This record gives sequence, C-alpha cells and structure tokens, in this order.
Amino acid sequence: MKYRVVIVQDEDGVFVVTCPSLPGCVSQGETRDQALANITDAIEGYLASLAKHQEPIPPAITEETVEVTV
Repeated sequence: MKYRVVIVQDEDGVFVVTCPSLPGCVSQGETRDQALANITDAIEGYLASLAKHQEPIPPAITEETVEVTV
C-alpha cells in the first residue's frame, strides 16, 4: 500500500513528516531519509493497531499526473 506523506523541515532543521490519510500519524528525523524511514515505521504501527482493533484501514492513494501549459 502507498500513503501520501508531507515532509516539512522545521526551524531547527529537523524533518517532520505527517500522513494526512492517518490522523495523528506523525514522525521526524534529522535527515530526510531518516524521517521517511521513521514515518514508514509509524504507518506500519498505525495500520497494525487499526487491524488489531478491527477498525477500517484507509485505502491506498491513487494519483494521476496532468500536464499543463502556462
């Protein structure tokens, strides 16, 4: 499954990552790669918790790319 994540570098240089499809699923890292690895772990834990509690798992993302001219 694929989930969209948002990466923002804060004022201290730390990369903060959220997963909009999973409310409250947030992680961080000192590097972009570390932040992505950490959010992957957080998402896996989040989904495992949903499954354990028999809660619905949000669907994976589907994206399309459109080309525009300016």
